[in-house]
Amino acid sequence: MGAEGKVFGVDLTEEMVDRARTNLTVMQIKNAKIHLVSSENLPFENDTFDVVISNGVFNLSPDKPGLFAEIYRVMKPGGRLQFADIILERKLPPHLTTSVESWSQ
Repeated sequence: MGAEGKVFGVDLTEEMVDRARTNLTVMQIKNAKIHLVSSENLPFENDTFDVVISNGVFNLSPDKPGLFAEIYRVMKPGGRLQFADIILERKLPPHLTTSVESWSQ
């Protein structure tokens, strides 16, 4: 990143946003900002980022095509997406697909 670079973080919960902001303050990082957002509505201009990194967000989103479209919108042409997440290898039984609790297990 370097002194000239910028980092923008987003999270879905106020608690995690507060924690991240506290950590940035403690570490005296001045070129990073954290935003509270929904995963399908990023508060950034088109073609903003060289890299988008996600850790465990896709499996929480009920609108995965919308989420990928939003990420594509904010990435610069030629940008890259790096993510870690959970994937399914087979279809879930109906009693799990309708359970919000099962989304994060």
